[in-house]
Amino acid sequence: MNKKQSWAYSPAPESTGHITLKDQYDLFINGEFIPSTGGKYFDSINPATEGKIAKVAEATKADVDKAVKSARTAYEKIWSKMASKERGKYIYRIARLLQERAREFSVIESMDGGKPIRESRDVDVPLSAAHFFYYAGWADKLQYAFPGRSPKSLGVAGQIIPWNFPLLMAAWKLAPALATGNTLVLKPAETTPLTAMKLAEIIQEAELPPGVINIVTGAGETGRFLVNHSDINKIAFTGSTEVGKYIMKAVAGSGKKYTLELGGKAANIIFEDASVDQAVEGIINSIFFNQGHVCCAGSRLYVQEGIADQIISKLRKRMDTLVVGDPLDKNTDIGAINSIIQLDKIKMFVNMGKDEGGTIYQSSCNLPDKGYWFAPTIFTDVSQSNRIVQEEIFGPVLAIQTFRTVDEVITKANNTPYGLSGGIWTNKGSKIFKVSKEIRAGVIWANTFNKFDPGAPFGGYKESGIGSEGGVEGLRGYVELD
Repeated sequence: MNKKQSWAYSPAPESTGHITLKDQYDLFINGEFIPSTGGKYFDSINPATEGKIAKVAEATKADVDKAVKSARTAYEKIWSKMASKERGKYIYRIARLLQERAREFSVIESMDGGKPIRESRDVDVPLSAAHFFYYAGWADKLQYAFPGRSPKSLGVAGQIIPWNFPLLMAAWKLAPALATGNTLVLKPAETTPLTAMKLAEIIQEAELPPGVINIVTGAGETGRFLVNHSDINKIAFTGSTEVGKYIMKAVAGSGKKYTLELGGKAANIIFEDASVDQAVEGIINSIFFNQGHVCCAGSRLYVQEGIADQIISKLRKRMDTLVVGDPLDKNTDIGAINSIIQLDKIKMFVNMGKDEGGTIYQSSCNLPDKGYWFAPTIFTDVSQSNRIVQEEIFGPVLAIQTFRTVDEVITKANNTPYGLSGGIWTNKGSKIFKVSKEIRAGVIWANTFNKFDPGAPFGGYKESGIGSEGGVEGLRGYVELD
């Protein structure tokens, strides 16, 4: 309960009785769970309790090599030779099984990653299933995706996904690669591997041919083994810009294709003619409900001067109503920070913001004693040069600046090394068209934020990456076109 509130919701925890988790998860290679050759395991931690959920195998270079060889064999002997409509049936089967087990997956996603059950249940898992459904439909229609061209699969793709949307990022990458006839080696983030391992169970249940999808777990070293493997045809990576730059250097001259979805520092712009209450709720949704753990989170807010005081006042009042706590409680708005490393990074940036002269306001919520938590935070009195304005924080921290004219805010919005997404709040269609055209970002939302659809491409400019995922564009990264 927040200190300024005289009321509190009664607890509404989601049951965990329907989920099944093993004490130990091995690597998933050639259709089977096998131990790592190194015999090492790491703990997957519940960030809300700091308790261990399960032990997970740490893949060695030999394990990655085994996974790639398995994928290559499956590609050459089975998957590339299979009729495209038959491949589509397998993808449909995965989608249906994921849909049937949605409740189980949503609970595990919240336990492993710390995000509120409402987000896992209503966004992550349904959207993951929707991506498999969408790309299953494309499997036997690739000639319509690329008119006048002859698309051919690449071979074996290495895919590396982050901790903020573990299951959804897996679906974004696996589904289009399967639909285009490729086989895969997937590496989930070391802090959130459990839904990927549960997905391996679905892959077994769907009777996908062994080796078509392999899952290797581990930290950065495992990812490097995958990126540098000589028999990989494609690397698909979602994560930090720093690692993205490493991948570009590593694959240079190798002939490997790559797509990179990297960092972001999205500008959310509120004009004076916007619906104020709608905009405030949109801002809360874009940065706080997801704990700022989205690369496209609207972490830079630009408010036209005439309504700045009103917007900031309403934001503060709304922040004080947010419920921070147990991710499995349906009342929770803001869950736990994914890891102690990420929490320390957020604290570092907030201290930096204060040292740079920013004025801080934090929600009056009480934080749990155990676990990794951070209160919703806004900064005012900041400038374009402040690091909290320029750098990706990946936490519930919002930097607010004002502007006077359309041209001024476009200049400010573009003054960043990133170019992933942005938002516009106005009732004037002409402003929407002008601003969205001139802001250098891959996705611009108008009078909403963080809305996704399998049929819509997602990708950015500058240091936010290369290539797109989602939609027909998501197929392009997994084919050669003759």
